Amino acid sequence: MSRVVFDASAILAAANDEAGADIVIAHLADSAVSTVNLAEAHGKLIQRGLAPGDAWEAALSFCSEVFPFDSDQARAAGEMVGVTRFLGLSLGDRSCLALAMLLKAPVYTTDRLWKKLHIGVDIHLLR
Repeated sequence: MSRVVFDASAILAAANDEAGADIVIAHLADSAVSTVNLAEAHGKLIQRGLAPGDAWEAALSFCSEVFPFDSDQARAAGEMVGVTRFLGLSLGDRSCLALAMLLKAPVYTTDRLWKKLHIGVDIHLLR
């Protein structure tokens, strides 16, 4: 199996046992996530009532490899602004896509708008 990239929504779908969690779990051993998306998932789990430590462990449990948001990803995410502006993608969204571009890996998300993108990343919807 080749490496796949999860965005925060994929981590949250798995952590909350929502539709698409089975797909995340099936790809867990080969998953990659940006620290930006890990932070986003962690924060959302805290907002939903989990204690910070429990939220961290829950988010981290759905990531086999965590990539620091480095200067290459920052540049790729910044350069994507023009082609993603029409969808209103956030820095978190663009950081996920940047990691997928750099790893040449498909990305898993629940965000249907991403299917409108044509940026050379294979995008899979969890639901």
